[in-house]
Amino acid sequence: MSDTSNLRIAVVGGGPGGYAAAFLAADLGMKVTLIDAELNPGGVCLYRGCIPSKALLHVAKLIEEAEQSKNWGIEFGKPKIDLDKLRSFKENVIEKLTGGLGQLSKQRSVQYVQGRAAFANSNTLKVTKVAGGEESMSFDRIIIATGSRPAAIPSLALDSPRMMDSTGALDLPEIPKTLLVIGGGYIGLELGSVYATLGTKVTVVEMLSGLLPGADRDLVLPLHKRLEKLFAGILLNTTVKSLKDEKTGIRATFEGADVKEKEQVFDRVLMSVGRKPNSEIPGLDKTKVKVGARGFIQVNQQLLTDDPAIYAIGDVVGEPMLAHKASHEGRVAVEAIAGHKVAFEPNAIPAVVFTDPEIAWAGLTESQAKEQGREVTVAKFPWAASGRAITLDRPEGMTKLIVDPKTERVLGVGIVGAGAGELIAEGVLAIEMCALAADMALTIHPHPTLSETLMEAAEVFYGHATHIYRPKR
Repeated sequence: MSDTSNLRIAVVGGGPGGYAAAFLAADLGMKVTLIDAELNPGGVCLYRGCIPSKALLHVAKLIEEAEQSKNWGIEFGKPKIDLDKLRSFKENVIEKLTGGLGQLSKQRSVQYVQGRAAFANSNTLKVTKVAGGEESMSFDRIIIATGSRPAAIPSLALDSPRMMDSTGALDLPEIPKTLLVIGGGYIGLELGSVYATLGTKVTVVEMLSGLLPGADRDLVLPLHKRLEKLFAGILLNTTVKSLKDEKTGIRATFEGADVKEKEQVFDRVLMSVGRKPNSEIPGLDKTKVKVGARGFIQVNQQLLTDDPAIYAIGDVVGEPMLAHKASHEGRVAVEAIAGHKVAFEPNAIPAVVFTDPEIAWAGLTESQAKEQGREVTVAKFPWAASGRAITLDRPEGMTKLIVDPKTERVLGVGIVGAGAGELIAEGVLAIEMCALAADMALTIHPHPTLSETLMEAAEVFYGHATHIYRPKR
C-alpha cells in the first residue's frame, strides 16, 4: 500500500459517485478538491432526481392510502393540495441533505469549488467559478464523475413551456388537467404516478409491447394492473409521430396498430426516454481518454481510463445509470489510486422502480436466463399467502428466486409489492455471498413481515413452503 498523504486528487462532479469518491479520498489522507456547479455536493440525484422524486412519491402514496382506507371502514375527506407547501417540503428535503454534504466536506477538509471544469491537459483543469473568475489547478489524479442528463427525441423537440423533462416535472410548475408521458420506463412511471395521484389525467405512451422493458413481465403485471386504474391511458406499441404547440395545449399525433385516437391535446408533455452521459467535457480531447460510440467514457475494472492520470465513474461510464452503482465505483477508483488491490465486479446491482407497487430486482433475471439459454429454476411465492401483505391489504405482490438447479445457488431475485425496494437488499447479499436457496430457507425471518416472502420463496424451491400447498405428482 502506497503513501497517499501527498496525492492531490480532483473529482469533477459532486453527485453520489463524486462525493463518495471525494470523501473516501479525504479519509485516506489525500488532498481533495471537489468541483461542481451547485452550492453543495449532491448532483442530479439529490437536486433533480432520486431524492425529490421520492419525496413526492411519498406524498402520492399517502393520498392513495387515504383513498384505499375506505375499504377498511375509515373515510377521509378529499385532500386539499397546497402546491406551494408541497414544493417547499420537497425543497426542504433537498436543502437538508445537500447542506449536510456541505458540512461533511468541510469536516473532511475537502476543498469544494463551485464551478465548471475543463481540461487543459491530463493533470490540469481550468475551473470557471460560478461566483466569477477562472483558476488553473493541477493534480496527480483526476476522477470524472459528470453524470448524465435527460435524453430527448430530436424529431419531437419543442420550444414550449408546456414541454417538460424530468427536471422540469419535479419543479411542479402546476397540476395540469392532462399530461402525456412519452416513455414507459421508471422515470416516466414514477413521475406519472405523482401527477396522476395529485389529480392529473395521465396518458403514457410506450413504443414497445410492455412497460418497464428491462424487467420480467410477471413483476410488471401487478403494477400495470394498478396503473390502468390510476392513469387515463396506457398506449403500448405506440409512437408519438409529432408534437405541435397550440393555444389550448400540445397536440400529439400517435402512430400504432392499436391507436384509437390518432390525435389528442394535452396541457403538458413529459419527455422521459432515458438519459445521456455528460461526456462532452471541454478539453477532454487534450487527454488520452477515449469515449465510445454511445458517449460513455471507456474504463477498466479499476475505473481507469486510457489516460493513466484520469479515472471515470458513474453514469458517464455506462449502464446501469444508478446512484448506488456510481457510489461504489467512486470508492473503487479511489482505492485503486491508493494502491489497493481492487476491482469493480459486482455479482448484482439492484434496480428499484419506486412506483406503487414497487418493483425491484437484482442479479440474473428470468428474461436474461431465457435469452442466454441458461437452465434455471424459478421459485415464486405469491403475497396473497403472506400474512403481513394481507394485513396491509396489498396481496398483489410476489417474490421470486432464480436458482441454479444443479448447485442450488441463488442467481437472481425479483420482487413486486409494497416496500420491494427495501426488501431487495437481502437478495443482493444472497447473490454476492453465493448463498444457496437452503441458506435463505434456513434463515429465521421475523413474523409477520414481508421479508418472510424471501424465505418462503426459497422453501418453494424445495417444494415445502409452509403457506403454499403443492400436491405431489
